[in-house]
Amino acid sequence: MDNIFISYSLFILFLPLAAFVIQILVGKRLPRQGDWVSVGAIFITLILSIAMFVAMLLGDNPDFRQEASFTWLDMGAFSIQLGFLVDNITVIMLLVVALISTCTHVFSLKYLEGDIRYSRYFAYLGLFTFSMYGIVLANNLVSMYMSWELVGVSSYLLIGHWFEKDTAADAAKKAFLTNRVGDIGFFIGIMLIYTAIGSFAFSDIFDGVATGMLSGTTLTLAGVGLFLGAMGKSSQFPLHIWLPDAMEGPTPVSALMHAATMVAAGVYLAVRLFPLFTPEALLVIAYVGGFTALFAATIAITQNDIKKVLAYSTVSQLGYMILAVGTGVYTAAFFHLLTHAMFKANLFYGSGSVIHSMHHALHEKHDHETDAQDMRNMGGFKEKMPITYWSMLVSTLAIAGVPLFSGFLSKDAILAGTLSFAQHHPEHFLLPVFGFGAAAITAFYMFRMMFMTFHGEPQMPELIDDIHESPKEMTGPLVLLGTLSVAIWYTLPHFNPISTHGSWFNTLVLPMDAVVPGNLSAYAIEEGAHHAHNLAMGISIGAAALGIGLAVLMYLKKVLSAETWGNRAGFMYDWSLNKYYFDENYDKYLYQPTIRLAKKIAWIDWELYDKYFINGFGHVTAWASRVTGKFDYDVIDQILVDGTGRITEIIGSRLKKIQTGKLQNYLLYVTAGVIVLMIIQSF
Repeated sequence: MDNIFISYSLFILFLPLAAFVIQILVGKRLPRQGDWVSVGAIFITLILSIAMFVAMLLGDNPDFRQEASFTWLDMGAFSIQLGFLVDNITVIMLLVVALISTCTHVFSLKYLEGDIRYSRYFAYLGLFTFSMYGIVLANNLVSMYMSWELVGVSSYLLIGHWFEKDTAADAAKKAFLTNRVGDIGFFIGIMLIYTAIGSFAFSDIFDGVATGMLSGTTLTLAGVGLFLGAMGKSSQFPLHIWLPDAMEGPTPVSALMHAATMVAAGVYLAVRLFPLFTPEALLVIAYVGGFTALFAATIAITQNDIKKVLAYSTVSQLGYMILAVGTGVYTAAFFHLLTHAMFKANLFYGSGSVIHSMHHALHEKHDHETDAQDMRNMGGFKEKMPITYWSMLVSTLAIAGVPLFSGFLSKDAILAGTLSFAQHHPEHFLLPVFGFGAAAITAFYMFRMMFMTFHGEPQMPELIDDIHESPKEMTGPLVLLGTLSVAIWYTLPHFNPISTHGSWFNTLVLPMDAVVPGNLSAYAIEEGAHHAHNLAMGISIGAAALGIGLAVLMYLKKVLSAETWGNRAGFMYDWSLNKYYFDENYDKYLYQPTIRLAKKIAWIDWELYDKYFINGFGHVTAWASRVTGKFDYDVIDQILVDGTGRITEIIGSRLKKIQTGKLQNYLLYVTAGVIVLMIIQSF
């Protein structure tokens, strides 16, 4: 069975890569531009992932672990190995990535139909999926880092799919460069670890930290460095700015990246390496995650672009997961990653369905100016798009933390762990404030989105007759993921709508003790979260009810005026609407000063270094060449060489007269020579 897991993993990893190669080389020449190649390959990976998941459930072994590795680079004392790690966390994550990626491929068949770069789009999807599988399966930091960077490259290609639009091209560059900032920290963390331990393998690193090979400040810095990589990928403050702009890519790409792949990679990294984080590093992680959760939620509350609302929602939910890692309940973070993948992908597909219908309606009216993503142009879509509405409603209830839906279970686990942490460390009371505050705001802005899109009077009545439900290729994933947003799937084999205690997840994904001396044991952390469960659940339900209630009063019943409350908020509303002017301030205080500095350095480089040193050296060299050339020609060639030739010629012409051909003359010369030699010898 173990060998089957490894074999299946290899197929899962390389099938999307094979699809990418085929699509790049011959995709355009294949029937339907080869979309069936990509869909078929990713569907096979889904089947294999399901088979591994079922085998995991039947095996019921929380300690299951299988590794395989090979030497990639061997330079004697220095070698690098690449390998795979398959455990229960790997199997679950593979299924999540495969499911969302398959849904994205199927959804894209209609959404991208007729696109000028149709085959290339599916090629890039394959490359992206291959990269994510590589991150999930890695058993060492080098394998993970290679796939990590490849995710960055493929995301750049997907976000910039419509690169003829300046906004899409800029968004792709922004995502790529922002992630590079975090990746520098990731690389530094890797090097600090390798320098101390001499290995990149996770197991060796854990053993090395446990035995004291890496400890203290260096270990904290290494942990923070690794977390910087997670901050970039998971769009945590202050590296959050790229994710909302990434909405410029096709909506299926947004769903793929925001649900369970790219942005989840940072959380997966933090979960996988949790045992080596020091208490100091965990505090940094907790505060970054908690603040991001609340901060992003306060931005989503005022956005009018349906995809921007979901984008900032993703940033906020990722903050929840990072908060959970920082407070020690990393299994709750992984659980929320699982549930979030289902309901958030569904919400993005739902938004794509709405946008697709809006584009169709606007096209029928020959309207090319109206923004198809602006919720202020929607309203009254409920009856026109029932499948989209009900599936999105289920996922909205899930993300709002309403009981009986998946998000309630995972959010409750995170908030219970956070509350327990604050109870044991009262000085960190802000952490649960971040968590519960974000929960209330999330419930508000998500139902605001639903009410503005589907309820009330149509804001553009002339379009309503042309609004229709999306084709089955698009609604199919909606129904599937909406169904998977219901809590029962995560509480089996028991049905407990308020707890996952005894569920397959809690049975198979057990928390590990930290290898860092001084950290709380996994048992102590879990016990603390268990005791805080009821209180956290009560506050969580209250927060959700408050948020939903305000949304009903303001956007459904119109008892409260959104405009009036916006005016009362004053500058806070403007700050939220303009995303706290982060892009503007980054541009003013970071980008522009950097550009000005670069221009000054460029001036120094050209005007001084190049112009006077490099070019001056060239001028000196040219002058010296001319001088030496003249000396070579006038002195060496003309005087020395040619002079020697002329002298030789003169001497030769004189001497040749001696050559008379008469024997008596030659005897005379010999006799004279002998006499001269005798005279010389006499001295």
